[in-house]
Amino acid sequence: MGSLRALGALVSWVALGLILVSVLLDAVAQFCLKAGVNQVGVIGFNFNTLVRSGLALAINPWILSALSCYVVSLILWLLALSRTQVSIAYPLVSISYIITALGAWAFLGEHMNAYRWAGICVIILGVFLLMWKS
Repeated sequence: MGSLRALGALVSWVALGLILVSVLLDAVAQFCLKAGVNQVGVIGFNFNTLVRSGLALAINPWILSALSCYVVSLILWLLALSRTQVSIAYPLVSISYIITALGAWAFLGEHMNAYRWAGICVIILGVFLLMWKS
């Protein structure tokens, strides 16, 4: 609880909300990108395949949804940065790694071994250390 109080002293609740929604939209965009790429399939490296896949991705609703998430996320991020220091805000972006990993495990069935879980714990610890009485 002390960490939340310390964070609240450094960043307004409005800025924190903007940051968290921005980060969440960033993670949602990753799932949309994955869904779009899954529909197109493995993308080869030769020119014709790249062009064909690129065109298919450019009109894919999942890819367009991801781009929309990124645009809204960017706008929210700019609003947040206008209210707090970047050295406070940017470490919170690492929360997107946690959301993405947990979502991939829960919704996409991706395997999470002990090393990945440990990495998530290290990220969480790192965020708390950066915010703790900064």
